Amino acid sequence: MGFDDLRRFSYARGAMPVYASAATMRDLERVYEFAFKGLNPFPGYLKPEPHVIAGAFELGMTEIVPLSVPHGNTIVNGYLFSRRGKKIVGYLSDCSEVPDHVVELIAGVKTLIIDALRDKAHPTHLSVGQALEVAARVRPNETYFTHIAHELSQSAEARLPPGTKIAYDGLKLNFE
Repeated sequence: MGFDDLRRFSYARGAMPVYASAATMRDLERVYEFAFKGLNPFPGYLKPEPHVIAGAFELGMTEIVPLSVPHGNTIVNGYLFSRRGKKIVGYLSDCSEVPDHVVELIAGVKTLIIDALRDKAHPTHLSVGQALEVAARVRPNETYFTHIAHELSQSAEARLPPGTKIAYDGLKLNFE
């Protein structure tokens, strides 16, 4: 729950838009009541602007389609980002499975960003092998593993297929 990590980005801008499903927004409002209700007296603390999403929406020229994926026994959102009809990014950062219909929606995306916690199986996250299987079905130009555990070092990248990389803090990707 990296909500607190957003403070550094919201300090200069004051409020920060927060996009989430109705269920997730309820959870965020419950857990971070002090932020949503303005009860936090500290200057620069995140002041969320809630936006409940129930389907595809646009931010500027980017269409964003929520993708329901399992995270253990719960359902969370991944996202497909498109511009001018071109699939730019499939973002599945926190999932334990990628259903066939989601694979079909994101097939051929330019960049796939996907959960790959570690080599060993986990009940709420994809393993490296599972993430590679999904990537083989999606056929992106490039794949970045995210939500990785300490058990998967950056050096593991050497054994991954071409075009597959391990993401890292501070990584910047350019999508034109």
